[in-house]
Amino acid sequence: MFSRLTRPRAVAVCALPVVALLATAAFAPLPFSLTQPGLTANVLGENKGEPVITISGAPTRDTSGELRMTTIEATSPDTDVRFGDVIDAWFSTEQAVMPRDSVYPSGQSPREIEQYNTEQMKESQDAATEAALNYLDLNDKNVKVTLTLADVGGPSAGLLFSLGIIDKLDGDGTGGDLTGGRTIAGTGTIDAAGQVGAVGGVSLKTQAAKRDGATVFLVPKPECSDAKAELPKGLRLIPVTTLKGAVNALEALDSGKGSVPSC
Repeated sequence: MFSRLTRPRAVAVCALPVVALLATAAFAPLPFSLTQPGLTANVLGENKGEPVITISGAPTRDTSGELRMTTIEATSPDTDVRFGDVIDAWFSTEQAVMPRDSVYPSGQSPREIEQYNTEQMKESQDAATEAALNYLDLNDKNVKVTLTLADVGGPSAGLLFSLGIIDKLDGDGTGGDLTGGRTIAGTGTIDAAGQVGAVGGVSLKTQAAKRDGATVFLVPKPECSDAKAELPKGLRLIPVTTLKGAVNALEALDSGKGSVPSC
């Protein structure tokens, strides 16, 4: 025999599992990482006392302006992110919540992830060098390029590395600088053929760029909408799909001739 519950008691009984679930969620670690604007580094200058780009086997030129690669900072892969942390970050313009698997490879230890990011950076540097020398029709057997950037992993600095190499070797091709004396920031992977790829975290990288003095931001074209979402005032977006397109856009920006793409 079953007794009939009154409506208030029925609601209370049904609510118990929901309350228990919310309580568990509040204290259980969640599969997210909290991210924020990270450091930027001028690839035409030095980082921690070492030149970011060193070239031998070909004459180099003095440059003005800056080409700043951008990063995001994320909670470490073994950090427990709780429900309250997610809620706080959700309402912050200086933080973002990202699935942990989109920030770090899944199923790997922190040490394996660090090694993975280091390997990705090395592969990115090799591709960036090859793309730049191919663009300039230089033989990579004769020209040696060393890229040094401490405490940064992953492939997202590839585009800026390539532009930095081109600026140091050839500038805009007419004796001027690719930057036109500006502080240019950006992000994007690159392959040896000069194709620019998307990276993620762009809305945070634009904030880092503006913070560190950039007035122009090169963004992979597929990520235009993300870059516009939290775009700092006074930062101009230039979408790019190839290394050649990025160089052409910077030359047009400096000379005032030709069209400069926009998002």
